[in-house]
Amino acid sequence: MASGSVRRSAARQLPLRLTVGAFFLNSGLSKRGADEATAEGLHQFTATTYPFLGKCDAQKFVRLVSAGEIAIAATLLLPVVPAAVAGVALTAFSAGTLGLYLRTPGMRQEGSLRPTEQGIALAKDVWILGIGVSLIADGVSEHRRCHPG
Repeated sequence: MASGSVRRSAARQLPLRLTVGAFFLNSGLSKRGADEATAEGLHQFTATTYPFLGKCDAQKFVRLVSAGEIAIAATLLLPVVPAAVAGVALTAFSAGTLGLYLRTPGMRQEGSLRPTEQGIALAKDVWILGIGVSLIADGVSEHRRCHPG
């Protein structure tokens, strides 16, 4: 019985893992060859909200973001990685980007959580957060089915 429910769980996760994994892989690969202006822009935008990142070189910062996105893609796309592990990686990343959304001026309408036109690109990460939390919950549930007690 547990084996069948694990297979159903994996099948249910497949669309989430493939679509978000492909998105992260594309994003990470796109940042690998970022030019200086792109790296500076991304770095400055992020360091404004997270000042401790300002000490990092812009090119190094973008390489780290790229590597992180590719690593997250791998956790999602490789079926041997447990759902909870992939979910934790996805949730942590999206929490950081949602922090940018919540703390950066101009991303939200005044006095509201509703995004401005500029904020839509970050506000969509709430979906990624939801997917990450769903994978964590599914992974924990799967673990309990396989290891009762």
